[in-house]
Amino acid sequence: MVKKLSELTILCGVEACVVIYPSGSNSQPEVWSSTVAARSLFSEYKTLPVNRMVNQESFLEQWIKKATERLEKLREENRRKELIQVMFQNLGRKELQNVKKEDLKELGWLIDQNLKDIDKRIHALVKAYAYGAKQED
Repeated sequence: MVKKLSELTILCGVEACVVIYPSGSNSQPEVWSSTVAARSLFSEYKTLPVNRMVNQESFLEQWIKKATERLEKLREENRRKELIQVMFQNLGRKELQNVKKEDLKELGWLIDQNLKDIDKRIHALVKAYAYGAKQED
């Protein structure tokens, strides 16, 4: 066990210690790497804030929460991409095709956002052109 812990500390670059109590009641415990190092690690461990320590259950709960949040963001992004695809498929048509009734509100919002973005870009280009024309005079 001591050999494996020694290898682990070298491979992972972490500090660790082992205290092994023999079965006899008046026998001295075996300490690796040293008693001084073990006391130092134990005192450092005791000074850690309790809220930073997590057990396996709370670690998994945090991991599941983060994964759920990432999943929700990906679903929203996919939904937006699907609506963009529908928007471009129907570009220039007189009637909407392959659009569900429940999608119309979101599609309308997406079209409005795209029109606003286009309008902002046009104004920026006009402003840049006007500024450039003044510089040439």
